[in-house]
Amino acid sequence: MIRIYRYGEVPNSQILARRDTAFQVQDVVAAIIARVIEEGDAALKAYTERFDGVALENLEVSEAEFEEAMAAVEPEFLAILREAAANIRAYHEKQKSGDFVMMERDGVVLGQKITPIEKVGLYVPNGTAAYPSTVLMDAIPAKIAGCAELIMVTPPSKDGKVAPSILAAARVAGIDRVFKVGGAQAVAALAYGTESVPAVYKIVGPGNAYVAEAKKQVFGRVAIDVVAGPSEVLMVADAGADPVVAAADLLAQAEHDVLSSAVLVTDSAELAEAVQKEIERQLRLLPRVAIAGPSIENNGKIILTESIAQAIEVANEIAPEHLELNLAEPFAWLDKVKNAGSIFLGRNAPEALGDYLAGPNHTLPTGGIAKFASPLSVNDFVKRSQFTYYSREALEKVSGHIAVFARREGLEGHARSALVRFDESVIS
Repeated sequence: MIRIYRYGEVPNSQILARRDTAFQVQDVVAAIIARVIEEGDAALKAYTERFDGVALENLEVSEAEFEEAMAAVEPEFLAILREAAANIRAYHEKQKSGDFVMMERDGVVLGQKITPIEKVGLYVPNGTAAYPSTVLMDAIPAKIAGCAELIMVTPPSKDGKVAPSILAAARVAGIDRVFKVGGAQAVAALAYGTESVPAVYKIVGPGNAYVAEAKKQVFGRVAIDVVAGPSEVLMVADAGADPVVAAADLLAQAEHDVLSSAVLVTDSAELAEAVQKEIERQLRLLPRVAIAGPSIENNGKIILTESIAQAIEVANEIAPEHLELNLAEPFAWLDKVKNAGSIFLGRNAPEALGDYLAGPNHTLPTGGIAKFASPLSVNDFVKRSQFTYYSREALEKVSGHIAVFARREGLEGHARSALVRFDESVIS
C-alpha cells in the first residue's frame, strides 16, 4: 500500500529522498565497451545472442523489413503516429535559434554561427514494452535542427526483428538507418563505430542501468543528452481533485518500471486517504500489476502538507521529471514552479498526454536533475560557434589594453601577439 506522510512530522530527508536505484555495473559495462572496440560486429552479434536470445546474420534493418513493418501497422495507428509527429514538429520548430551578427563598433564584426551536429545516435528501448513515442521524441528535434545523419539502435525481439510500431515511427520521423542491437554494446558501437554501425558525435535516448552507465563511460568521446534514471511523476492536488483520476495518473507512471516513482502531494487529508484507497482498487485491475505493484509499494508516497504553497515547495525540492498541477487554478501557481522537467496544468492534462501526443518532448531530466537540466530540444542537436573580426584600425585601438591584461596574467606571448602588428620591436 502507498504510504501517507505528513510533511514535518518525520524528517524531510525521509519524505523527499528517492530510493537508491543505482546498480554497480561499471566493470561489466567497461568490459562490454572494450570488447566492442576490439571485435566490432562480432561482439555485437555475440552480445545480442547472449542478452536478447537471438542470433543475427545482419545487424541493420533492411528495406524489406521496413516495408513489412509498415504493412503490419494498422492504418489507424499510423495516422495517430503522423498526428503525434505533426504536434511534436510544430512545438519544436519554435525552439530554433539563429545566427546573429554585431557591428556596433567601427571595424569590428562579432557573431554566433549555429551548426547542426552532423551524426546523431538514437537509443530506443525495447524491453517490457516497445516505445515508438521515444522514436518520434528523439528524432524529430534532430531533424528540425538539420542533423545530416540519424542512426537508431534498438534491441531486437526474439524473432530477430524490430517491433513494427518502432520501425513505422522511424519511417515517419525520417531516421536514416536502424540497427538491431541494444544495451551497453549498442552505445559502444555508436561511440566507436564497427564494420556495420557508423560512429556518431552525440548519443541521446533513455535506457536501462547498463545503457546509462555506457553513456557515462563514452562521454567525452561523444556527447550525450543526460544519464536517465527511472521515470517519475509528482502530482500536486487540491481538495477538488477527483481521487479516481488522481490514482489513475499515478498508476500510469508506476506501470513503466518497478523502479518508477509516483508521488502525490496535497493539502487535503480526505483526498490523500481517498487516493490511497483508489490506488489499491485500481492496481488490482491493471494488466501490468506485477510492475506497478512493486513500484507503488517501494517508491510511491503521498505527502500531506499544510497548504498548496507548501506542496509546491516540496515539488521544487524533489524536482520531478513530470509535474502534474491538478489544481483549480493551475496557472496561478505556474510561476512558483522552479524545478520540473515537464509541467501538466489542470484537471485534464494527464502525463500520458505528454508521453504521446501534445508536442512537448518526453525525454526529460530524472532523479532530481531538473534543478539544472532541461527536456530534450532542438538546442541539443546544434553547436554554437563564435566568430570575431577586427580591422587593423580597430585592433590598434585596443592592442595596448590586451597587452596590459595579458601581462597581468603573466602571459607575455599573448601581449606581444597583439602589439607586434604595430611595433615589431616588442619581439626584438
